[in-house]
Amino acid sequence: MPGGGIKRINTILYCRNWDDTVKFYRDVLKLSVNHEAEWLVEFQLIDNTFLSIANATSTSIQSSKGSGITLSFQVETVDAAHRQLHEIGIETGPIKPIWGARAFYIFDPEGHRIELWS
Repeated sequence: MPGGGIKRINTILYCRNWDDTVKFYRDVLKLSVNHEAEWLVEFQLIDNTFLSIANATSTSIQSSKGSGITLSFQVETVDAAHRQLHEIGIETGPIKPIWGARAFYIFDPEGHRIELWS
């Protein structure tokens, strides 16, 4: 990697439905807020890995409307994650075998697909 090794990873999702998308990651998925600005909220996933939700109305980059993006999160227990999300009213796909694991999918308010697996 030019300039040395990678020290930090941050995926930035540019969203039209910014308020609802921030609430989804903060209040539904319970991700920890690392940094908050007027137009961006950064969540810490693990160690030096982050996910930011940016308000597309305040940036020069437009929303992809969820097209072509899957966030893949390995969880401790896919069955528990599926049950808990379903119980709070999140539309969950069925748990299916995939690549030697078990996974299901949900979508955030912007349309980004989220894969949860174990």
